[in-house]
Amino acid sequence: METPVISSPVSPTAPVGEQQLRMTYEQYLAWAGEDTRGEWVNGEAIKFMPPKALHQNLTGFLYTLLTFFVKMFKLGYVGIAPLEVRLTTNSSREPDIFFVAKSHLDIVNDDRVDGVPDLIVEVVSKDSMQRDREEKYDEYEAAGVREYWIIDNRPRRHLAEFYRLDAKGMYQRIEPINGIFRSEVIQGFWLRIDWLWQSTPDEVESLREIISSTGLNPFDRKN
Repeated sequence: METPVISSPVSPTAPVGEQQLRMTYEQYLAWAGEDTRGEWVNGEAIKFMPPKALHQNLTGFLYTLLTFFVKMFKLGYVGIAPLEVRLTTNSSREPDIFFVAKSHLDIVNDDRVDGVPDLIVEVVSKDSMQRDREEKYDEYEAAGVREYWIIDNRPRRHLAEFYRLDAKGMYQRIEPINGIFRSEVIQGFWLRIDWLWQSTPDEVESLREIISSTGLNPFDRKN
C-alpha cells in the first residue's frame, strides 16, 4: 500500500490538536480505521481530537430523539459519527448526526452514505467552530442538504442555528417560535431549545412530549 504523502504533520492553519495530511481518497480509506474521527476534503485528510463529554452528551440526546422518532414513524434512517458521508467526489465527511429520508435510502450502504442526507446536525466543539459555521455551511448548502443544524452547547455560548434551503438552493436561517424549532425535513419532529442546554436532558420525557403532540399513535400499524 502506498504511503500517504504528508505535506505537514500539522497544518499552520489547523486548530490545536487537529492533524491534516495530504493523500488521495483511496489512501484515506486505507489510513482511516473504523474508530478514526476524521474527514477527507479536496485531497486532504483531517484527523480530529476525541470529542469532550459535553459534546457527546448532547449528540447522544439528539441522536436518541431522532432515531426513535424516525423509526416509530418509519421515516428513514438516522446515522451518527463516525460514519462516512460521501457528499461529492471531493468530500468525505463524518457529520455528528444525519438523516436520510426513506425515499432515497438507496444511498445508504454497508460501508458509507454515498450521497446527500436530507438533514445534518453538527454539535460545535472548540476545534470545529470555523469548520461548522463556514466550510461545512458552504459545502452542505452547495450539495443540497435540505436542513442544517449547528448547535453550540458550550458554557456561556448556548447557540442553536437552524438553516433550511430556499427555492434558490440557498440557506435561510429559521428562528424558533416560542422556544421551539420545528423541522420540515422530519415531519412532526420538533425541539424545545431549552432541552439543548440541560446537563442531563431526559430523552424519554422529551420524546414522549414530541410524540404526544403529533396526535398519532406510533404503534398503530395504520399510521
